[in-house]
Amino acid sequence: MRGRRGSSLVQKLIIDADPGIGDALTVLTAMGDPSVELLAVTASAGIVSGLQATRNLQYLIELVNPVRYPRIGQCNLPAFINDAMPEIAELSRSLNGHDGLGQTDVGIADLHNRRESDKLIVDLVREYPGEVRLLTLGPLSNLFLAADRDPQLSGHLHSVVSLGGSTHAAGDVTASAEFNIWADTQAACAVCSLPIHKTLVPLEISDKPVLGFDDLNTLCRSLKPTPVGSFVSRLLQFAVRGYRDHEAQEGIPLHGVSALAVAAGVEAFQAESAYIDIETAGELTQGMTVVDHRHIRAGRSNFEVVSSIDDAGVVDYFTRAIRRICQ
Repeated sequence: MRGRRGSSLVQKLIIDADPGIGDALTVLTAMGDPSVELLAVTASAGIVSGLQATRNLQYLIELVNPVRYPRIGQCNLPAFINDAMPEIAELSRSLNGHDGLGQTDVGIADLHNRRESDKLIVDLVREYPGEVRLLTLGPLSNLFLAADRDPQLSGHLHSVVSLGGSTHAAGDVTASAEFNIWADTQAACAVCSLPIHKTLVPLEISDKPVLGFDDLNTLCRSLKPTPVGSFVSRLLQFAVRGYRDHEAQEGIPLHGVSALAVAAGVEAFQAESAYIDIETAGELTQGMTVVDHRHIRAGRSNFEVVSSIDDAGVVDYFTRAIRRICQ
């Protein structure tokens, strides 16, 4: 069991994301958590294009207008969901809206001083050697590119927490694969071999903390009608309708917030060492997260895999941080 960190400790964090309502709520939670020093948010292509992800992250930062602005990493890769996947694309739009943030019109000027996401990760890790934890909420493309850009990255990055994979449950994008791993299987496979301390928060764990109707109504009633409060209320209402109508789920699963709680060390969780590889060629199993539990792998693990987390604690962590940022 991993305990909570001391309240006086602050974790330097980079969040790599492809927002998406879930990722947007996670970024907002991080900005409302005093135990996190959010150095940067780096855009990745995933359910939205890299350009849209960049705009969405920039919109969130400018909306909150924090005392210290996180730096923003730019991505120009296309979305991994495309017209050849009509059912997946339609579900994504139903859960996240056309551009990722519900019905929000992200009318924002593009960044002038652009820094590619992988380059920004490398620069910040070198600026704070041994101190930065990277939280990946989308495909692992940027971590792969950063490690390729700087072969010494593994020696300077404190650790990685990744939201993704499915180790004991079915996938969400195919019968055997979770989206973040499936979207860029080559990157995910390469990351498995990086000599960095890596923690995986798999689908079967991240989908358990759920913001139910009662919690949702209580939270929305408590939010002040500030620009941030109004935006969060709209986002939550859009998400809860999507999950109710298209997933038959009574609430909003806090996938990204679960991974953030692990990365920030704010909730107790349990993890087990494991050796993981990614299927890159199977016709029916491409993107599958393969966990080798055989005893011959003893001592050769490459991941800590979260096996349980305080679900109620994650929901409470989310509501506390959102209330704080919406004041």
